[in-house]
Amino acid sequence: MTLSPLFRRSIGFDRLNDLFEQAIHNDAPSYPPYNVEKHGDNDYRIAVATAGFAEKELDINVENRVLTITGGHANSNGDEASVTYLHRGISRRAFRLSFRLDENIEVQGARLENGLLIVDLLRVVPEQQRARQIPIQSGQRALTDRSNQASHVEATEHASA
Repeated sequence: MTLSPLFRRSIGFDRLNDLFEQAIHNDAPSYPPYNVEKHGDNDYRIAVATAGFAEKELDINVENRVLTITGGHANSNGDEASVTYLHRGISRRAFRLSFRLDENIEVQGARLENGLLIVDLLRVVPEQQRARQIPIQSGQRALTDRSNQASHVEATEHASA
């Protein structure tokens, strides 16, 4: 049993409940093919195979933490009617891909490169959520320091009253 289908549609999520729920209702499209890649701890990339699509035929939107990539061919003004295909292996159908992003994932940019639409993502972890090292002090000393501070505050309050 592999869990890789669970991780294809969510980027930056560490919440297994959401992933399992999404896998149950998974209607993952097979067109166009795409990769979700992790480059380092905080860098992600989505690569979508968009051969035959021009930049103006692709659209990328982010709304309510959902990244949506759509593609559709513009009308070819009758060029299609004048062509007889002996074999048609390049699909010209429209598509829509959606990816749910974690709250700390930001879209950094997109580019069209060698027939791939590349969308770069970055996890920006707020300072209060970052891991930090807590120094270990002598328990007796810390309690003594706090009790001395508390009695000093109480003495100051009584003196001013």
